[in-house]
Amino acid sequence: MRLKNDLVLDKWKKGEKASSHTGALSTDGRHLFSYKLKIGHRADSGVCVLGDYTSPGGSFRSQTTSCHVGKARSFADHTMHPVIFNESFPWPEYR
Repeated sequence: MRLKNDLVLDKWKKGEKASSHTGALSTDGRHLFSYKLKIGHRADSGVCVLGDYTSPGGSFRSQTTSCHVGKARSFADHTMHPVIFNESFPWPEYR
């Protein structure tokens, strides 16, 4: 079922699968993706960590991803610089 972005983010926070109406924002219940880029991680404890792909210094990916991160901030417990995020929560496709 395709959902609005806020509902996808709520599902990520709860550890459930979801995809946006366009498919651009999705979660498998643990990882949060903007297109194919992993932007969020949900730990076994339920803590949600977000990679800040809006910050300057080469971490900006796209306007849409920036919007996804902006909306996800209120659902995340922590936000990290993308380099630290990727080292802490590696995803094979992006290493």
